[in-house]
Parts: sequence; structure tokens; C-alpha cells
Amino acid sequence: MENIHNMQPCSISSTVLFSLLVILSSSRLKMTLQNGSVISAYSCSSTADKNNNNLRWDLTPEEIRHRTEKLIQRIKQAYDTVGSVDIGKVCFENTLQVIADAKADYAASRHVLDFPQYVAPCKEVRFASTEADKRLSDFDVEVSMRADVFQRLLVLQEKQSGDLLPESERFLGRLIKLGKRNGLHLSEDIQDEIKLISKQLSELSIDFNQNLNEENTTLLFSKEELVGLAESYVNGLEKTEDGQYKVTLAYPHYFPLMKRCHVPETRRKMEKAFHSRCKDVNTAILEKLIELRARLAKLLGFSSHANYMLEMTMAKNSENVARFLDELYERLRPVGEKERHYLLSLKDADCERRGLDFDGQLHAWDMPYYMNQVEQVKFAVDKDKLIEYFPLEVVTKGLLDIYQDLLGLTFQQVENPHVWHDSVKLYSVLDSLTGNQIGQFYLDLHPREGKYSHAACFGLQPGCVGPDGDRRMPVAAMVANFTKPTSTWPSLLQHHEVETFFHEFGHVMHELCSRSRYAEFSGTQVETDFVEVPSQMLENWVWEKEPLRKMSRHYKDDSPIPDALLGKLIASRVANTGLMNLRQIVLSKADQTLHTKDRADTAAEFAKLSKDILGIPATPGTNMTASFSHLAGGYDGQYYSYLWSEVYSMDIFFTRFKKEGILNPKVGREYRRVVLEAGGSVDGMEMLKTFLGREPCQDAFFQCKGLTQTITEQN
Repeated sequence: MENIHNMQPCSISSTVLFSLLVILSSSRLKMTLQNGSVISAYSCSSTADKNNNNLRWDLTPEEIRHRTEKLIQRIKQAYDTVGSVDIGKVCFENTLQVIADAKADYAASRHVLDFPQYVAPCKEVRFASTEADKRLSDFDVEVSMRADVFQRLLVLQEKQSGDLLPESERFLGRLIKLGKRNGLHLSEDIQDEIKLISKQLSELSIDFNQNLNEENTTLLFSKEELVGLAESYVNGLEKTEDGQYKVTLAYPHYFPLMKRCHVPETRRKMEKAFHSRCKDVNTAILEKLIELRARLAKLLGFSSHANYMLEMTMAKNSENVARFLDELYERLRPVGEKERHYLLSLKDADCERRGLDFDGQLHAWDMPYYMNQVEQVKFAVDKDKLIEYFPLEVVTKGLLDIYQDLLGLTFQQVENPHVWHDSVKLYSVLDSLTGNQIGQFYLDLHPREGKYSHAACFGLQPGCVGPDGDRRMPVAAMVANFTKPTSTWPSLLQHHEVETFFHEFGHVMHELCSRSRYAEFSGTQVETDFVEVPSQMLENWVWEKEPLRKMSRHYKDDSPIPDALLGKLIASRVANTGLMNLRQIVLSKADQTLHTKDRADTAAEFAKLSKDILGIPATPGTNMTASFSHLAGGYDGQYYSYLWSEVYSMDIFFTRFKKEGILNPKVGREYRRVVLEAGGSVDGMEMLKTFLGREPCQDAFFQCKGLTQTITEQN
């Protein structure tokens, strides 16, 4: 099934390792951009309607329900029109063009209905949006099972194949491929069962993620139980009447505590609670999803759900994925063993220093704490000092300036924008050469109750050619959960949060720079194991001196990061390389294992892989997979994509940008043209070969991981 929300989750080389998947780690100011431009929300209305952002974020629950039904009626009518075309009169204009226009309308209209479930401050609106999502997902299944439309597409392919534009030919081929993947070439009885299962899968996936969004567990600790945490952290916590501190499982609370708290019992309680989120209800949902996915794959002639999903990717099948992960594991295993022994020695010394019993083992709640110590001991990175140089406003300005200069763009903040919360900002994006507006993006950067709890880019309106032949403007939103500023303290980012910001904004640029003809190929609508390549590649900028200088400044006196601290930070990139990437292999293999079986005990499967590959047991009574949102968010059978994509993203960075200049606008604009503008209208491998000037290779990936010596030894 496709990722119906067009959502790109957070970077795995950064925040996912320090966020939803962790056992390892862990004042609103007016923005002044480089060109100093700020525009009114109303000044856009003078442009042609095609360049307007008409997205509404003030819909009531009743309006959401009404618009949902109207949208379904409108799109159904378009498909009915195609389905009733006389077979002998089928042509491009009365089939493929009608479908293209309907898809553009649907994609542009849907997200004001299904996106509020992730960000709306009002619980009733979130609920109505979730219900709309379920209703629309059911409709997606109905549309995907239109045998009458499928038959006319087959006729068009026979009649006009070769006469169409290359992107139109690709669009037609994709629709027919998807039709076959939905069983439209099979008997009516099998089609009915496929339709039923597909609807169940959509509803269960939505429920899984809604449970996580609404999760609000709070733990209470005394000040003594929070020893080791910065004063700013403790002062930012709410207190009970009897003086206890309230700690939630939201990222800004969870990760700093797991990395800094000296009290093992506090970390144990937090880690157990974090990996028990929605355990009962979501474990049942996930295990039902696994059974239904396996059944659907068998009906469609595939040996497993993993193979069904992988057919549309660069990897093609589960055997290739297994080979990729196994080869990477063999490279990383000795490094991981060495790192694990070192962490154990740190724990031994720490226990002796604090008068604690040393049990000779590393537990899940030990990992982020001692991995953080590695950075301090081996690389002498002072995290308390470093964070002071990354106030959110400074990071945001530096990041936007870098993206503007690199890609040939101009960003203008919109004054008095129509948004879903008063902390959200809206920007227009212009081509710096022509001055033409090419898109808009929202930034929603702070946590609040009921909001999506991770970091992600949401495509809200596709960039494509409309029915009148004019280009429609793409719109996207970046949603994150960076610490809120207070009246006495600014929002300060950890370096890994800066990396996350850079990564997710890379997805935003992919959405907005796309120049595809069809909504089907707009922005990030590429192969799942290629979708992370553009944003992962751009993460490299937060490990280089020049860009780091541009997005950092001390929050008190505007002084730059001292050279010594900056050098230590950059050197620390290879800290814990083995364990962090082995963790990714655990998650990738867990996903593959669960989706190559007909049914599974998800907690047991994850625990076994964690112990066998990482050497760290899962905490008894937990089930990390119950909060592994990727498994219900479009990455099922494809989680390996993060590691797979990183091979290509590093090749791009080291081959072109590192050699020709990381802030070289000539290379940046070529990258925008070849990779970002193409969207999904060209195969990922073809984009890579065009930009690299050769076939891609893995050397840069291992170089980035600090494993070049291993490569030399093995060669």
C-alpha cells in the first residue's frame, strides 16, 4: 500500500536514532532572512489563482465531514466518467488526462481534511480529521479497485503506447502496474477479498498512529532522582503540589534525561515507559496488520508482504535486502563489539565513582547514557556548552540562508498567515533568478498536546500541471518538537536536533522544487528506498565548519563557537558508529522478519534481534514495535531504506559537493535540477548516474562511518 499521507518521517542517521526508536542514545522572534524580505499574506492574492495557497486550517469538525463527502463525490464522478468511455473511443484526453486532473484535485483537497489530525490544537478537530482519513482511505481502496477504469487504461496502452510524452507513458505504466498489484487482473471474488483486506489495513494503520499521537504518559520524580540534568531542564518541568517533577515521554523530556541523568533507576523507569507506549492496543493492531498483509500478498501471488512491497523499490526483493543488511552487519560487527566493551568499562568506572553496584551488563537504559559519555570522554564534546550556540532562531536563519544560496532560491516570511496554531510560520519560496514563486512551506516546530510527536515533512499540495495547463504551486509543512522557549530561556537545540532540522527541511525542498507534470510524481513520490537520499545528503552540512558557522551563535553575546569545540564536534561524528548502525540493522531486520511471516510475536522477534545483533536485551515487559510508527506509516517491509539511501546520499556528497565546494551554488543548482525537480518522473538510479557521472558505489558510505580502515584491511 502507498504511504497515503505523503509524509516523510525523520532522519534515521539523526533523530530516529535519538527519538522514536531510541534505546541507544537519545520567544518567538520575527525572522529576518538574508534578503530581509517579509510579505503580507494578502499580497499573494494578487497573483494568479494557480499560485495561491488556498488551504484552510479553520474547518470545524462538521465542515471536515461535509468536505470529505463532497471530495469523494467529485473524484468518484471523474472515475465514473472514465469507466463509462466507449472502449472503441478510448484516448489520452478521455482517460489518462481525466485521471491526472482528478488526482491533482484530490491531492490538493485532501490534506486540509487529513492533516489536522497531526497538528490541530482542538481534540474534536483531530478526531474528525482522523475519521476523514479513514473515510478517504476506504475511498482510496474503492478507486484503486476500479476494474472498468483499469480496462480502459489497458486499451489506451495498446492504442497509444509510444505516442505519449515520456512522463505520460510512465504515468500510464504506473497506473497499470498498480492495478495489477491490486489484483484487477484476478477473479471478482479475489478482488472483493483484496478490497476488504485493504480497507481493514488502512483503518488499523490510522488507529495505530492515532494512539501514539494521543499518548500522554507522565512520570513523577523527585529532584534527587533527576541528578545530572541541567538546571534549565529541571526548571522547565511542571511540578506537583508536593514538589514532584512531571516528566513526559515527549522528545524534549525523554532524550536529555536518558543521556544525562546519573540515576540508573530513573533511566530504567523512563526507558520502560517509553518502549511500553500503547503496548497493549498497538501490539494487537500490529500483529493483526502482519496477518492481513501476509494474506493480501499471497492473494496477489507474492511469497511475502516484504516481497510485495519491494517490487516497486530499487532493491526489488527481500533476498537483495537481506544480502545488503548481512554484508553491512559483517562490516560493523567487530566495531560494535569493541564499542560495547568500551561502554561496559565506562559503566564499571561510573558505578565505582558513584558507589553503585556494577552488574557487569549493559541494559537498554544504559545505552544512551554511556554513549553520551563516549562523546564526552573520547571526543571531549561539552554538550552543555555546545547547546548554548544553537538557539532556534539563529539555527533557522542560518539553515534558510544556506538552502537559499545553495539551491538558488529566495524565502519570504508571510505576515499574518492563515495557520493552524499561532506558533506556526509560513514562507513563500521564489526562484532567485526569475523571481517567480514556486511554492510555500510551514514551520511548526514546538510540541503541544495531541500533536504528532516525531519530526516529519508533510506534503500538503502537489506541484503539477492543472487542467488548464498551468502549473500548480506545491505546499509542504515541516513538523517537529524542539524545546519551547520560555520567558527566561530561549529554545536551544542539541546538535542532533540541528541535524534533524536540516534533514526534514531537505524533504520540504524536495516537495517544493519538483517540476513534474503529474501529481503522481510530485516531490517525494519516488521509490521508498530513494526518498531519503536528498535529505540525508543534506545532513552532511551540519558536520562541516563553514555551514555550522552560519547557523550558530551564542544565545547571550552572539559569539561564534570556539574553534576547538567545533573541531571536537566534527570529529565526534564517528562516535558510536558501530552500535548506532547495528541498531538500524536490528530495526531493518525486525521489519523484514515480521513481514516475511504469516504471523508473528512482535515483542519476541524484536527482543531476539536486539540481543543477537546489538548484544543488548530488550527490557522485559516492553515492546518497542508497538510505537514503531514506520510499520504503520508506509515503511512496512521497507525500513531498510534508511541505510540503503545513505549509501547513495554519501556518494553524492563526497563525489560532488565535498570535491567541488559544499556551498558551491553551481553544484547546488545542478542538484536541484537533476534530483529535486525530477520528483518521481525519473528512476532514482537514473538520477544518481546523471548527477554522479557514473554508477554509484559504497566507498563514501563507509568513509563517513569511519570504517575506511576496515575497507582497506578487507581489500
